[in-house]
Amino acid sequence: MATEIPKKILARQHEITSDFLKALDQHLQDVVESKVLDMMEIRDFADILHIHPTHLTNTVKLTTGKTPCDFFEEKLIVIAKSMLQNNNMAIAEIASKLTFDPSNFTKFFKRFEGITPKQYREQVLLKQYQQ
Repeated sequence: MATEIPKKILARQHEITSDFLKALDQHLQDVVESKVLDMMEIRDFADILHIHPTHLTNTVKLTTGKTPCDFFEEKLIVIAKSMLQNNNMAIAEIASKLTFDPSNFTKFFKRFEGITPKQYREQVLLKQYQQ
């Protein structure tokens, strides 16, 4: 016979997940606006929420099916793609703003998108030109 999880525990799991996602969004906004120079890590978010990093990871995974790192990486890719669509910043500048060195930024981007940031930007510009 399965034990039913009390509603209070379920509510707390959703609260932790929600608080993490809000803190992540705020941190990434601060990074983009150059208010902070270093990227936070999962343990930093756990400290903000006054919980253990393992508890944060397990709770977010249980609640959403994704790890905190998954959310972090997905949001970073969305920001990077948005910045690459604007042709005013060099790719190295975008990498630096997102706290990467250029080669690591290229590896990170290519792992998720299958193409380099330069190739992505070229595709975007080509589509704009063709319209």
